[in-house]
Amino acid sequence: MDENTPKLTFPSLFNSTLSRCENSPSYAFVGEEPITYRTAAQRISSVTAFLEQAGILPGDRVAILSANMPNWAITYFGITFMGAVVVPILPNFSPIEIANILEHSESKAVFVSSGLISKISEFKSSFLTTRIQMEDFTVIKSDKPSLEFMPGSLPMQVYNVEEDSIASIIYTSGTTGRSKGVMLTHKNISFNAIKGRRIQYLDENDRILSVLPLSHTYENTLGLILPMLSGSCVYYLRKPPTPAVLIPALEIVKPTAMLTVPLIIEKIYFNKILPTFNEKMILKFLYKISFIRKLMNRVAGKKLMKTFGGQIKFFGIGGAKLNSTVEKFLREAKFPYAIGYGLTETSPLLAGANPSKTVFESTGPAIEDIEVKINNPDPKTGEGEIWARGASIMKGYYKEPEMTVQVLTSDGWFKTGDLGIMDKRNYLFIKGRLKNMIVGASGENIYPEEIESIINNFKFVIESLVIQQKGKLVALVHFNMEEIEKKYQVFKQDMTDKLEDKKKELLEELKEYVNTHVSKFSQIYRVEIQTSPFQKTATLKIKRFLYT
Repeated sequence: MDENTPKLTFPSLFNSTLSRCENSPSYAFVGEEPITYRTAAQRISSVTAFLEQAGILPGDRVAILSANMPNWAITYFGITFMGAVVVPILPNFSPIEIANILEHSESKAVFVSSGLISKISEFKSSFLTTRIQMEDFTVIKSDKPSLEFMPGSLPMQVYNVEEDSIASIIYTSGTTGRSKGVMLTHKNISFNAIKGRRIQYLDENDRILSVLPLSHTYENTLGLILPMLSGSCVYYLRKPPTPAVLIPALEIVKPTAMLTVPLIIEKIYFNKILPTFNEKMILKFLYKISFIRKLMNRVAGKKLMKTFGGQIKFFGIGGAKLNSTVEKFLREAKFPYAIGYGLTETSPLLAGANPSKTVFESTGPAIEDIEVKINNPDPKTGEGEIWARGASIMKGYYKEPEMTVQVLTSDGWFKTGDLGIMDKRNYLFIKGRLKNMIVGASGENIYPEEIESIINNFKFVIESLVIQQKGKLVALVHFNMEEIEKKYQVFKQDMTDKLEDKKKELLEELKEYVNTHVSKFSQIYRVEIQTSPFQKTATLKIKRFLYT
């Protein structure tokens, strides 16, 4: 593709790909025959024609509430190619959140997958006149009695979509409170995907296994638009990506690229890889010796590569901070991981490097033609809020001009709300969220994310959250109780006493462990057990605002 394509719109980019790759595979469920780009183009046109029948006009909002599938991509393009605005809704949102989004966006139609229909069954609105089942485009409900999807039908009109037309309104499931509708233009997203492809080149020979929700901007831009402009094929799972589903899928697809979040690879390391090094005392001892650990990690890396199908060249990790112990393993294992940084408001990618250029604990440099700076850095530490400017920055928050002004300066800088530093090579290092930062008794900046990464390395810990209570740092910790019971052979007849004793021991041990690994002002005062898993966002970040 000519990456200097003058018009940065989805139809323009798709047609460019179509001229090169019309017979290349485009979308499929794992284990099924992919449709070609030519077939995809025909189906997209039929969806646009279907929307015309439903009375949808350019600028109207059309929602997608669906699990990932080939028709998700077809529908997304069918909506945006006619200049309508797609409103992707995260499948794990509650019925109340979904109702709020449909109401706020004034969506006129919704495409919904069969497993999610119940989430909108009670919703009533004067705006939402059409409901369509995603799997086969059957009409669930419409104010147009004759409305029917006709395969092979073509739109009546020719649409001229502009670069600055809004393509999508994405409602964030942020960790800090109520969702906001982020308005992203065709240019915002297209520019971002093109620059992402500069970091890692993909073409029609590449296969992507999609495991994150397409309604999240990370998977949407880099897992849908970037492969589309590359002519690559994307495969989708019919079930959630549990190990039992994912491992056979990896073997079938043998992906060359994947996008994930830290929790996926962290679980693999702590639950599968590390236990093999700890099962025998001699191995545990040897693993502590630097050069032997590197050799052991290299062997484990070859096995991990095989697990992922053996052909992966780009394993993208984003959406949250990666545990440093796990990153060290990936480096020593020579596994082709890459870390990126971005936000929904920035379409999303702001910084990133491909696997050959990663730097430990860094998200990489700013992407090409995007300005990233540390605003008002601390003279001693160089830390400050990360600001960004360029063609990826959102148009604003939908119907929220006051909120928009709070984050966008008059000269185009977007305030990310994240704290970071930049080294001499302009590689970015994220310290934490500005809103999460805790100010210590003597004015020190304490980043709970850094303490949590230490806690999460401790045995039996699944996840943790550090908060401040009455001026003291408290760690909420979710343990793997099954592993504790198995390890200490707690039997039913004496479970209560033994388990309570073991919990107390573990809490004291964990507190001591953390406090020997952190600075004086980051010491934990108390550790509390979090009995149930923390509630999370789509990228598996803990929703902090629920616990602080």
